[in-house]
Order: sequence, then C-alpha cells, then structure tokens
Amino acid sequence: MTPALQQFQNHMQTADAHAAKGDDRAASSFYMAAIKIAMQAGQLPPPLLAEARRAEQTVKDYSQKFEIHIQSEVTAVGFDAIKDIRFAQSMDILFGRKQIFPQAPRMFFYPELPHVQFYDREQFDWVPNLEAQTAPIREEALAVFADNAAFKPYLISDENRPQNEHHEMLNNDDWGAFYLWQDGQEVTANTARCPATKAALAPLFENTISTIPNRSPNILFSLLRPGAKIPPHNGLINARLICHLPLVVPDGCGFRVGNDTRAWHEGEMFLFDDTIEHEAWNNSDKPRLILLFEIWRPELSSKERQLISAMLAAVDKYNAPAQT
Repeated sequence: MTPALQQFQNHMQTADAHAAKGDDRAASSFYMAAIKIAMQAGQLPPPLLAEARRAEQTVKDYSQKFEIHIQSEVTAVGFDAIKDIRFAQSMDILFGRKQIFPQAPRMFFYPELPHVQFYDREQFDWVPNLEAQTAPIREEALAVFADNAAFKPYLISDENRPQNEHHEMLNNDDWGAFYLWQDGQEVTANTARCPATKAALAPLFENTISTIPNRSPNILFSLLRPGAKIPPHNGLINARLICHLPLVVPDGCGFRVGNDTRAWHEGEMFLFDDTIEHEAWNNSDKPRLILLFEIWRPELSSKERQLISAMLAAVDKYNAPAQT
C-alpha cells in the first residue's frame, strides 16, 4: 500500500473514532481530509473506494445536520429569510450553496466601495421616470432593429491589443450594439433617429451618467440574437454601475451577476456592478433588446468623480500617439 493510501486509512480510522464519540466537527474534518487524498490518488481499490464514498455521504449528512442546527438557532432570534436578505446571503455562502464573487475590474479598482451585485432600483429617484418612457424607447429600438445594417458587433478586435477573453463573441454580431453615445461622444446620426430616447436620458447627464473624456458616456441599444450567449466576464472599472432598461425580452433569456441570476422584465431597470463576474444568454428563437448605459456609483463624491475622470483621461493622453 502506498503512503498516501495508508494516510487515507489513518484519516478514516481517526474520523470514525471521533464520530463514535459524537464529535461531528472533528470527524468531518478527518473525513474531508481522507476524501481529498482519495481524489488525488485517482483509481482506488474497491474496498477503499467504498470507504471514500462512505466518507462523502457522512460529510453530506453532517453538513445537513449542521445547517439545520444553525437555521434553528438564528430563527429563534428572529431571522426571516425574506426580510433579512444580506444575512440570508451570508448563510448561503456559509453552507456552500453560493460562492464569493469579488469585484475584479480588469483595469482600475477604487477602494472601499460596497460589494453589491444588483442595486435596489428604489435607491434611484430617476428610475421610475425613465421606466415610464419604456414604450417610446422600445418603438425607436425596434425601428433601428428593422434596419439590418444598424447593429454592429459589441466587441470589435483592436490590432493594437491582444485578443481578449471574450474571443467567441469578438467581431460577432450575435451580440450587437447601436450606439447613441460612444466613448464620450454623441453619435448624432443615431440620436437623430431616437429623439424620445435622447430626451428621456437628458436629465441624467447633469450628475448621474458617468462622463469621462474619450471613455464615457456609452449609451446603446444592446442586441442579443436568438441562441446567443455572452460568456462570464468582468468590467473595466468599479467606479460605475451598468444600467439595463429591458425593451424586448422573450422567454428563455437570463442574466447572472455573481450569485444572483435573474430574468429581465420589460420596462423594469437593472442596475449592477459589472466588475463582478456576469453573463447573459438568449435561449429563445427571438431577439432580446435592452437600453444599456453607465452611471457613476452613488457612493462617489463629486470630487472623487472629478479625480477618477482626470486620471483616466491622463491614461489615454499618455497612450495617445504622438502628433507630428
């Protein structure tokens, strides 16, 4: 018998001894250590394979018993899974039902901002007014969609940069974009086609929509064609939130940010942190259309916004080609 398999047996014997004494926590730790060795060992002799499966089942039984115990204790002091949302999320992570998805911006991280996957729509007083204008915005988006040449791939390759992690969607018009503002500049030919959308967004330009020279606003109709999937990815900077106003959402569409998977509902805003891993899919046979735009994180002061904007503008200035 190899040293690893001997250690496996030793851990199982120790675990069984703790189990016989009623020490579930100690027993569980040794069972899990034995399982880890078994996984690394590969093919096990039949008797040891049976032992490894017994260990796995015992650990599952202990986990269920532990969860029932904790749930009982916190319920006794008033825990309500519907009302105590943050605590419920912590319990899901504790019991392994969910994992931790950190903010992981690909370019710039601003410290000490809350880790929130989806923001509460009611936190933003401008949301109801924009939602109330869904119908005329949808009408304009559908008129644009009727023009087959209007939407371009959302991700376009750049010869000055290596191919990014979204390679399956790169230059792929399954994920399409029709920009009203792009990289901080109004696309006047496109906003002229969408006056109701432009008017609906106008009040947000004063202190809500993020404005960074050569970077934002980015405001667009986002198209996800039938059968398309946007793979898991993270955004560039955590100083902003991404907003979705769903316009056309057939059955079979979904969206995940971190641990939270939701269905879009037409006319109901999503506001989320795109530096937390997220993905989207359209499993229907019809297109999905949303209005997408960026806003400043509400926790940032006006001075912080000014500094972030200046810093990112300085990055672009440094990288700009020399003028001749």
